[in-house]
Amino acid sequence: MSIQTMTEKQWDLIVVGGGLTGVAAAVSARRNGMENVLLIEKAGFLGGAPGTCLINPFMPYSTTVDGKRFELSRGFFTELRQLLSEVGGYQPGPENIHEEYLKVALDRLVRREQVQVIFHAMLCGVEKEGETLTAVQTATKAGVLIFRGRYFIDSTGDADLAVLSGCPYHLGREDGLCQPMTLCFRIGNIDIDHFQKNRSLMQEKYKEFQAAGKIKNPRENVLVFGTLVDGMLHFNTTRVVKHNPTDPFDVTEAEMMAREQMIEMYEFLRDNVPGFERSQLLYSAGEIGARESRMIDGEYVLTEADLKDCVKFEDAIAAGNYDIDIHNPEGAGTSHYYFPAGTWYTIPYRSLQPKNADNLLVAGRCISSTHEAQASYRIMPIVATLGQAAGTAAAIAARHALGVKQISVKELQDTLVENGAFIG
Repeated sequence: MSIQTMTEKQWDLIVVGGGLTGVAAAVSARRNGMENVLLIEKAGFLGGAPGTCLINPFMPYSTTVDGKRFELSRGFFTELRQLLSEVGGYQPGPENIHEEYLKVALDRLVRREQVQVIFHAMLCGVEKEGETLTAVQTATKAGVLIFRGRYFIDSTGDADLAVLSGCPYHLGREDGLCQPMTLCFRIGNIDIDHFQKNRSLMQEKYKEFQAAGKIKNPRENVLVFGTLVDGMLHFNTTRVVKHNPTDPFDVTEAEMMAREQMIEMYEFLRDNVPGFERSQLLYSAGEIGARESRMIDGEYVLTEADLKDCVKFEDAIAAGNYDIDIHNPEGAGTSHYYFPAGTWYTIPYRSLQPKNADNLLVAGRCISSTHEAQASYRIMPIVATLGQAAGTAAAIAARHALGVKQISVKELQDTLVENGAFIG
Protein backbone atom coordinates (compact mmCIF):
# COMPACT_ATOMS: atom_id res chain seq x y z
CA MET A 1 0.00 0.00 0.00
CA SER A 2 1.49 3.37 -1.01
CA ILE A 3 1.99 6.34 1.30
CA GLN A 4 -0.55 8.31 -0.71
CA THR A 5 -3.17 5.58 -0.36
CA MET A 6 -2.51 5.27 3.37
CA THR A 7 -2.79 8.99 4.04
CA GLU A 8 -5.82 9.58 1.82
CA LYS A 9 -7.77 6.76 3.42
CA GLN A 10 -10.42 7.31 6.09
CA TRP A 11 -9.63 4.76 8.81
CA ASP A 12 -12.43 3.35 10.94
CA LEU A 13 -10.06 3.26 13.90
CA ILE A 14 -6.58 4.57 14.55
CA VAL A 15 -4.73 3.11 17.53
CA VAL A 16 -1.59 4.97 18.62
CA GLY A 17 0.87 2.77 20.50
CA GLY A 18 1.64 -0.83 19.56
CA GLY A 19 2.26 -2.32 22.99
CA LEU A 20 0.16 -5.16 24.38
CA THR A 21 -2.61 -2.64 25.05
CA GLY A 22 -2.62 -1.30 21.50
CA VAL A 23 -2.45 -4.72 19.86
CA ALA A 24 -5.33 -5.93 22.03
CA ALA A 25 -7.35 -2.86 21.05
CA ALA A 26 -6.67 -3.11 17.32
CA VAL A 27 -7.30 -6.85 17.10
CA SER A 28 -10.47 -6.63 19.21
CA ALA A 29 -11.83 -3.82 17.04
CA ARG A 30 -11.24 -5.85 13.87
CA ARG A 31 -12.88 -8.93 15.33
CA ASN A 32 -15.94 -6.89 16.29
CA GLY A 33 -16.57 -5.48 12.86
CA MET A 34 -14.26 -2.54 12.18
CA GLU A 35 -12.99 -2.93 8.62
CA ASN A 36 -10.07 -0.52 8.48
CA VAL A 37 -7.86 -0.41 11.57
CA LEU A 38 -4.47 1.33 11.64
CA LEU A 39 -1.97 0.65 14.43
CA ILE A 40 0.80 3.24 14.75
CA GLU A 41 3.99 2.31 16.62
CA LYS A 42 7.13 4.39 17.26
CA ALA A 43 9.47 1.36 17.45
CA GLY A 44 10.21 -1.31 14.85
CA PHE A 45 8.14 -4.06 16.49
CA LEU A 46 4.97 -4.68 18.47
CA GLY A 47 4.69 -5.56 22.14
CA GLY A 48 5.80 -2.34 23.78
CA ALA A 49 7.46 -2.61 27.21
CA PRO A 50 8.84 -6.19 26.88
CA GLY A 51 10.69 -5.22 23.70
CA THR A 52 11.55 -1.57 24.27
CA CYS A 53 12.22 -1.75 28.03
CA LEU A 54 12.85 -5.49 28.61
CA ILE A 55 9.96 -5.67 31.08
CA ASN A 56 9.68 -9.26 32.29
CA PRO A 57 7.95 -11.35 33.64
CA PHE A 58 4.15 -11.00 33.64
CA MET A 59 3.18 -9.93 37.16
CA PRO A 60 0.49 -11.93 39.06
CA TYR A 61 -3.01 -11.76 37.55
CA SER A 62 -4.90 -14.43 39.50
CA THR A 63 -6.31 -15.18 42.92
CA THR A 64 -7.66 -18.25 44.71
CA VAL A 65 -11.38 -19.13 44.84
CA ASP A 66 -12.56 -22.30 46.58
CA GLY A 67 -8.98 -23.48 46.74
CA LYS A 68 -8.45 -23.18 43.00
CA ARG A 69 -6.54 -20.73 40.81
CA PHE A 70 -8.87 -18.04 39.45
CA GLU A 71 -7.53 -15.90 36.61
CA LEU A 72 -8.61 -12.27 36.48
CA SER A 73 -6.92 -11.20 33.23
CA ARG A 74 -8.46 -13.30 30.47
CA GLY A 75 -9.76 -12.82 26.95
CA PHE A 76 -7.03 -11.40 24.75
CA PHE A 77 -4.42 -11.96 27.46
CA THR A 78 -5.21 -15.67 27.62
CA GLU A 79 -4.88 -15.86 23.85
CA LEU A 80 -1.57 -14.01 24.00
CA ARG A 81 -0.11 -16.52 26.43
CA GLN A 82 -1.25 -19.35 24.18
CA LEU A 83 0.34 -17.73 21.13
CA LEU A 84 3.60 -17.29 23.02
CA SER A 85 3.52 -20.89 24.21
CA GLU A 86 3.11 -22.13 20.63
CA VAL A 87 6.32 -20.38 19.53
CA GLY A 88 8.32 -21.24 22.67
CA GLY A 89 8.30 -17.76 24.16
CA TYR A 90 6.40 -18.31 27.41
CA GLN A 91 7.01 -20.21 30.65
CA PRO A 92 4.01 -20.65 32.99
CA GLY A 93 4.60 -20.45 36.72
CA PRO A 94 7.29 -17.79 36.85
CA GLU A 95 5.48 -16.20 33.86
CA ASN A 96 8.72 -15.53 32.03
CA ILE A 97 8.44 -14.33 28.44
CA HIS A 98 10.92 -14.15 25.59
CA GLU A 99 10.51 -10.78 23.93
CA GLU A 100 11.89 -11.89 20.55
CA TYR A 101 9.24 -14.60 20.24
CA LEU A 102 6.66 -12.08 21.43
CA LYS A 103 7.49 -9.75 18.54
CA VAL A 104 7.05 -12.54 16.01
CA ALA A 105 3.83 -13.83 17.59
CA LEU A 106 2.28 -10.36 17.47
CA ASP A 107 3.41 -9.80 13.87
CA ARG A 108 1.62 -12.98 12.89
CA LEU A 109 -1.48 -12.05 14.86
CA VAL A 110 -2.01 -8.59 13.35
CA ARG A 111 -1.35 -9.92 9.85
CA ARG A 112 -3.86 -12.68 10.34
CA GLU A 113 -6.46 -10.24 11.65
CA GLN A 114 -5.65 -7.76 8.83
CA VAL A 115 -4.69 -4.88 11.08
CA GLN A 116 -2.60 -2.35 9.15
CA VAL A 117 0.58 -1.54 11.07
CA ILE A 118 3.09 1.26 10.56
CA PHE A 119 6.40 1.14 12.46
CA HIS A 120 8.85 3.98 13.07
CA ALA A 121 6.09 6.58 13.22
CA MET A 122 6.08 9.01 16.16
CA LEU A 123 2.91 10.88 17.03
CA CYS A 124 3.57 14.60 16.72
CA GLY A 125 0.22 16.32 16.25
CA VAL A 126 -3.56 16.08 16.22
CA GLU A 127 -6.32 17.61 14.12
CA LYS A 128 -9.59 18.20 15.93
CA GLU A 129 -12.93 19.84 15.28
CA GLY A 130 -14.73 20.73 18.49
CA GLU A 131 -14.57 17.58 20.60
CA THR A 132 -14.06 15.29 17.61
CA LEU A 133 -10.59 14.13 16.58
CA THR A 134 -10.24 13.95 12.81
CA ALA A 135 -6.58 13.06 12.21
CA VAL A 136 -3.20 12.37 13.75
CA GLN A 137 0.16 13.61 12.52
CA THR A 138 3.21 11.34 12.69
CA ALA A 139 6.90 12.03 12.17
CA THR A 140 8.48 9.43 9.86
CA LYS A 141 11.42 8.97 7.50
CA ALA A 142 9.03 10.11 4.76
CA GLY A 143 8.27 13.33 6.61
CA VAL A 144 5.14 14.18 8.55
CA LEU A 145 2.34 11.82 7.52
CA ILE A 146 -1.29 12.57 8.38
CA PHE A 147 -3.81 9.78 8.97
CA ARG A 148 -7.54 10.48 9.16
CA GLY A 149 -9.96 8.43 11.22
CA ARG A 150 -13.43 8.11 12.69
CA TYR A 151 -12.38 6.76 16.09
CA PHE A 152 -9.09 6.83 18.01
CA ILE A 153 -7.49 4.93 20.90
CA ASP A 154 -4.55 6.25 22.90
CA SER A 155 -2.39 3.32 24.04
CA THR A 156 0.86 5.28 24.23
CA GLY A 157 1.31 4.66 27.96
CA ASP A 158 1.98 8.38 28.49
CA ALA A 159 -1.41 9.67 27.25
CA ASP A 160 0.39 11.42 24.38
CA LEU A 161 -2.62 11.44 22.07
CA ALA A 162 -5.03 12.62 24.77
CA VAL A 163 -2.70 15.43 25.84
CA LEU A 164 -2.16 16.63 22.26
CA SER A 165 -5.95 16.56 21.88
CA GLY A 166 -6.41 19.00 24.74
CA CYS A 167 -7.76 16.50 27.27
CA PRO A 168 -7.01 17.30 30.93
CA TYR A 169 -4.45 15.15 32.74
CA HIS A 170 -2.12 15.02 35.72
CA LEU A 171 1.44 13.78 36.20
CA GLY A 172 2.26 11.22 38.90
CA ARG A 173 1.16 11.81 42.45
CA GLU A 174 -0.14 15.10 43.88
CA ASP A 175 3.33 16.72 44.03
CA GLY A 176 4.05 15.74 40.41
CA LEU A 177 6.64 13.09 41.25
CA CYS A 178 6.32 9.72 39.48
CA GLN A 179 7.42 6.25 40.46
CA PRO A 180 11.12 5.78 39.59
CA MET A 181 12.30 4.97 36.09
CA THR A 182 14.28 1.74 35.68
CA LEU A 183 16.65 0.53 32.98
CA CYS A 184 16.45 -3.27 32.88
CA PHE A 185 19.46 -5.32 31.84
CA ARG A 186 20.65 -8.90 31.46
CA ILE A 187 23.73 -10.74 32.72
CA GLY A 188 24.78 -14.09 31.26
CA ASN A 189 27.20 -16.97 31.88
CA ILE A 190 26.05 -17.22 35.50
CA ASP A 191 26.19 -20.39 37.58
CA ILE A 192 22.50 -20.16 38.49
CA ASP A 193 22.47 -22.97 41.06
CA HIS A 194 25.45 -21.49 42.88
CA PHE A 195 23.84 -18.05 42.83
CA GLN A 196 20.52 -19.33 44.21
CA LYS A 197 22.31 -20.86 47.20
CA ASN A 198 23.91 -17.47 47.90
CA ARG A 199 20.97 -15.20 47.07
CA SER A 200 20.63 -13.90 50.64
CA LEU A 201 24.36 -13.15 50.70
CA MET A 202 23.87 -10.91 47.64
CA GLN A 203 21.29 -8.81 49.49
CA GLU A 204 23.44 -8.60 52.63
CA LYS A 205 26.50 -7.53 50.65
CA TYR A 206 24.47 -5.00 48.67
CA LYS A 207 23.25 -3.26 51.83
CA GLU A 208 26.74 -3.34 53.25
CA PHE A 209 28.22 -1.71 50.14
CA GLN A 210 25.40 0.82 49.97
CA ALA A 211 25.93 1.85 53.61
CA ALA A 212 29.64 2.30 52.88
CA GLY A 213 28.88 4.59 49.94
CA LYS A 214 30.16 2.10 47.37
CA ILE A 215 26.70 1.74 45.76
CA LYS A 216 25.06 4.94 44.50
CA ASN A 217 21.81 3.31 43.38
CA PRO A 218 19.13 4.41 45.91
CA ARG A 219 17.12 1.18 45.57
CA GLU A 220 16.94 -0.76 48.84
CA ASN A 221 17.75 -4.22 47.42
CA VAL A 222 18.59 -6.13 44.26
CA LEU A 223 15.56 -7.08 42.14
CA VAL A 224 16.35 -10.04 39.89
CA PHE A 225 14.27 -12.52 37.88
CA GLY A 226 14.91 -15.72 35.96
CA THR A 227 14.70 -15.94 32.18
CA LEU A 228 14.05 -18.55 29.49
CA VAL A 229 17.77 -18.58 28.61
CA ASP A 230 20.17 -20.88 30.47
CA GLY A 231 22.71 -19.03 32.58
CA MET A 232 21.06 -15.63 32.15
CA LEU A 233 19.30 -13.45 34.75
CA HIS A 234 17.12 -10.38 34.31
CA PHE A 235 17.71 -7.30 36.50
CA ASN A 236 15.00 -4.74 37.18
CA THR A 237 17.03 -2.97 39.81
CA THR A 238 18.32 0.42 38.64
CA ARG A 239 16.40 3.36 40.09
CA VAL A 240 16.27 6.97 38.88
CA VAL A 241 14.09 9.23 41.01
CA LYS A 242 12.77 12.79 40.67
CA HIS A 243 12.93 12.78 36.87
CA ASN A 244 9.93 13.45 34.63
CA PRO A 245 9.30 10.58 32.17
CA THR A 246 7.65 13.00 29.72
CA ASP A 247 10.51 15.54 29.69
CA PRO A 248 13.03 14.49 27.01
CA PHE A 249 15.92 16.18 28.81
CA ASP A 250 15.06 14.46 32.09
CA VAL A 251 14.74 11.12 30.30
CA THR A 252 18.11 11.61 28.59
CA GLU A 253 19.79 12.22 31.94
CA ALA A 254 17.92 9.28 33.45
CA GLU A 255 19.17 6.93 30.72
CA MET A 256 22.78 7.94 31.39
CA MET A 257 22.40 7.67 35.17
CA ALA A 258 20.81 4.24 34.87
CA ARG A 259 23.62 2.91 32.67
CA GLU A 260 26.15 3.97 35.32
CA GLN A 261 24.05 2.12 37.91
CA MET A 262 24.02 -0.94 35.65
CA ILE A 263 27.82 -1.02 35.40
CA GLU A 264 28.08 -0.45 39.16
CA MET A 265 25.69 -3.34 39.80
CA TYR A 266 27.38 -5.73 37.38
CA GLU A 267 30.83 -5.13 38.85
CA PHE A 268 29.46 -5.55 42.39
CA LEU A 269 27.88 -8.89 41.48
CA ARG A 270 30.87 -10.18 39.53
CA ASP A 271 33.33 -9.38 42.30
CA ASN A 272 31.27 -10.26 45.38
CA VAL A 273 28.49 -12.77 44.71
CA PRO A 274 29.15 -16.51 44.20
CA GLY A 275 27.95 -17.69 40.80
CA PHE A 276 28.90 -14.46 39.01
CA GLU A 277 32.66 -15.05 38.83
CA ARG A 278 32.65 -15.72 35.06
CA SER A 279 29.51 -13.74 34.25
CA GLN A 280 29.24 -11.29 31.39
CA LEU A 281 27.14 -8.15 31.04
CA LEU A 282 25.05 -8.83 27.94
CA TYR A 283 22.78 -5.89 27.12
CA SER A 284 20.40 -3.31 28.53
CA ALA A 285 16.98 -2.23 27.29
CA GLY A 286 16.84 0.11 24.34
CA GLU A 287 14.73 2.48 26.41
CA ILE A 288 14.44 3.18 30.12
CA GLY A 289 11.18 1.94 31.62
CA ALA A 290 8.61 4.28 33.17
CA ARG A 291 6.21 2.80 35.71
CA GLU A 292 4.14 5.97 35.80
CA SER A 293 3.83 9.28 33.99
CA ARG A 294 0.71 11.09 32.81
CA MET A 295 -2.82 9.94 33.61
CA ILE A 296 -5.92 11.49 32.11
CA ASP A 297 -8.55 13.23 34.22
CA GLY A 298 -11.40 11.23 32.75
CA GLU A 299 -15.10 10.81 33.37
CA TYR A 300 -14.26 8.78 36.49
CA VAL A 301 -11.05 8.90 38.52
CA LEU A 302 -10.24 5.45 39.93
CA THR A 303 -8.89 5.71 43.50
CA GLU A 304 -6.96 3.68 46.03
CA ALA A 305 -10.14 3.37 48.11
CA ASP A 306 -11.98 1.89 45.11
CA LEU A 307 -9.31 -0.79 44.87
CA LYS A 308 -9.08 -1.59 48.57
CA ASP A 309 -12.88 -1.72 48.84
CA CYS A 310 -12.93 -4.05 45.81
CA VAL A 311 -15.66 -1.95 44.22
CA LYS A 312 -17.70 -3.69 41.52
CA PHE A 313 -18.64 -0.85 39.17
CA GLU A 314 -21.82 -1.01 37.11
CA ASP A 315 -19.73 -0.20 34.02
CA ALA A 316 -16.86 -2.58 34.89
CA ILE A 317 -14.82 -3.71 31.89
CA ALA A 318 -11.80 -5.36 33.58
CA ALA A 319 -10.68 -6.70 36.94
CA GLY A 320 -7.44 -7.07 38.90
CA ASN A 321 -5.85 -7.63 42.29
CA TYR A 322 -2.13 -7.07 41.75
CA ASP A 323 -0.79 -5.43 44.89
CA ILE A 324 -0.61 -1.64 45.18
CA ASP A 325 3.11 -1.67 44.47
CA ILE A 326 4.65 1.80 44.90
CA HIS A 327 8.37 2.28 44.33
CA ASN A 328 9.31 5.39 46.30
CA PRO A 329 9.37 8.41 43.92
CA GLU A 330 11.94 10.09 46.19
CA GLY A 331 14.52 7.40 46.94
CA ALA A 332 14.74 4.05 48.72
CA GLY A 333 11.80 1.89 49.69
CA THR A 334 8.89 0.07 48.04
CA SER A 335 5.47 -0.12 49.68
CA HIS A 336 2.90 -2.86 49.11
CA TYR A 337 -0.77 -3.42 49.83
CA TYR A 338 -1.76 -7.02 49.12
CA PHE A 339 -5.35 -7.97 48.39
CA PRO A 340 -6.85 -10.85 50.39
CA ALA A 341 -7.23 -14.14 48.53
CA GLY A 342 -10.48 -14.42 46.61
CA THR A 343 -10.92 -10.67 46.19
CA TRP A 344 -10.51 -8.26 43.29
CA TYR A 345 -11.42 -4.77 42.16
CA THR A 346 -12.93 -3.71 38.85
CA ILE A 347 -12.10 -0.90 36.45
CA PRO A 348 -14.97 1.24 35.09
CA TYR A 349 -15.38 2.06 31.42
CA ARG A 350 -15.62 5.73 32.41
CA SER A 351 -11.96 5.68 33.44
CA LEU A 352 -11.07 5.05 29.77
CA GLN A 353 -13.03 8.13 28.68
CA PRO A 354 -11.07 11.39 28.52
CA LYS A 355 -12.84 14.69 28.84
CA ASN A 356 -13.07 17.05 25.84
CA ALA A 357 -13.18 14.24 23.25
CA ASP A 358 -16.15 12.24 21.96
CA ASN A 359 -14.40 9.72 19.67
CA LEU A 360 -11.27 8.96 21.73
CA LEU A 361 -10.61 6.28 24.34
CA VAL A 362 -7.51 5.87 26.49
CA ALA A 363 -6.24 2.44 27.53
CA GLY A 364 -3.18 1.22 29.41
CA ARG A 365 -1.36 2.63 32.42
CA CYS A 366 -2.50 6.19 31.62
CA ILE A 367 -6.25 5.79 32.23
CA SER A 368 -8.02 8.11 34.68
CA SER A 369 -6.83 7.30 38.20
CA THR A 370 -4.83 8.40 41.17
CA HIS A 371 -1.14 7.65 41.71
CA GLU A 372 -1.95 4.90 44.20
CA ALA A 373 -4.54 3.12 42.04
CA GLN A 374 -2.23 3.22 39.03
CA ALA A 375 0.40 1.34 41.03
CA SER A 376 -1.77 -1.78 40.83
CA TYR A 377 -3.42 -1.85 37.40
CA ARG A 378 -0.27 -0.76 35.49
CA ILE A 379 0.94 -4.33 34.89
CA MET A 380 0.92 -5.99 31.46
CA PRO A 381 -1.87 -8.53 32.07
CA ILE A 382 -4.31 -5.84 33.18
CA VAL A 383 -3.47 -3.23 30.54
CA ALA A 384 -3.98 -5.89 27.85
CA THR A 385 -7.54 -6.34 29.13
CA LEU A 386 -8.04 -2.57 29.02
CA GLY A 387 -6.96 -2.60 25.39
CA GLN A 388 -9.47 -5.32 24.58
CA ALA A 389 -12.21 -3.26 26.23
CA ALA A 390 -11.28 -0.09 24.36
CA GLY A 391 -11.13 -1.80 20.96
CA THR A 392 -14.46 -3.54 21.55
CA ALA A 393 -16.08 -0.28 22.65
CA ALA A 394 -14.84 1.55 19.55
CA ALA A 395 -16.29 -1.17 17.33
CA ILE A 396 -19.68 -0.91 19.06
CA ALA A 397 -19.64 2.87 18.71
CA ALA A 398 -18.90 2.57 14.99
CA ARG A 399 -21.63 -0.03 14.49
CA HIS A 400 -24.26 2.31 15.94
CA ALA A 401 -22.71 5.59 14.71
CA LEU A 402 -22.35 6.86 18.28
CA GLY A 403 -19.73 8.63 20.34
CA VAL A 404 -17.69 6.34 22.57
CA LYS A 405 -19.43 7.71 25.68
CA GLN A 406 -22.90 7.02 24.25
CA ILE A 407 -22.72 3.28 23.69
CA SER A 408 -24.64 0.67 25.67
CA VAL A 409 -22.43 -0.45 28.54
CA LYS A 410 -24.37 -3.69 28.72
CA GLU A 411 -23.63 -4.42 25.05
CA LEU A 412 -19.95 -3.73 25.72
CA GLN A 413 -19.88 -5.99 28.78
CA ASP A 414 -21.80 -8.77 27.06
CA THR A 415 -19.45 -8.66 24.09
CA LEU A 416 -16.37 -8.76 26.30
CA VAL A 417 -17.66 -11.77 28.21
CA GLU A 418 -18.58 -13.53 24.94
CA ASN A 419 -14.96 -13.02 23.88
CA GLY A 420 -13.56 -14.60 27.02
CA ALA A 421 -12.95 -11.55 29.18
CA PHE A 422 -13.57 -11.47 32.93
CA ILE A 423 -15.08 -8.17 34.05
CA GLY A 424 -15.56 -8.93 37.74
